[in-house]
Amino acid sequence: MNDFLKIQAFLFAEARALDDRQFDEWLEFYHPDCPFYMPSWDDDDQLTTDPQSEMSLIYYATRSGIEDRVFRIKTERSSASMPEPRTNHNVHNIEIMGTKGNEIQLRFNWTTHSFRYKVVDVYFGTSFYTLVPNGDSFLITNKKVILKNDYIRQVIDVYHL
Repeated sequence: MNDFLKIQAFLFAEARALDDRQFDEWLEFYHPDCPFYMPSWDDDDQLTTDPQSEMSLIYYATRSGIEDRVFRIKTERSSASMPEPRTNHNVHNIEIMGTKGNEIQLRFNWTTHSFRYKVVDVYFGTSFYTLVPNGDSFLITNKKVILKNDYIRQVIDVYHL
């Protein structure tokens, strides 16, 4: 299988883990040092750029922050995530933007349909990943998500992206 097909299969498997609520499996896609960043839009319709000094919709400096989020979801310690929605992730327009050593920079678009409280919400955006090889697969070493929705009716969480 060529590298592009391996990358595509990797992204599809990550999306499937979220849709199937296999959060422990989903965490295995991430390198321990992987930051997860979703900037917010400022008043001038520009994205914030510094998660240390500006508002972010989601920011975890490493996978341990993502693990804490998953712990809260799984143990129902987050009222923002209860009840868990049913989701359907669609990944498309995958592009390899470049390589540097063994790192692969990706850009792709995504759409997630989410059903909760008898309502379907649609979230959409663009993600930027850096991957490194890990055996026959990859690990995500950097994740940036741009949410393009103008209005979010309820709390957004990792399983929406």
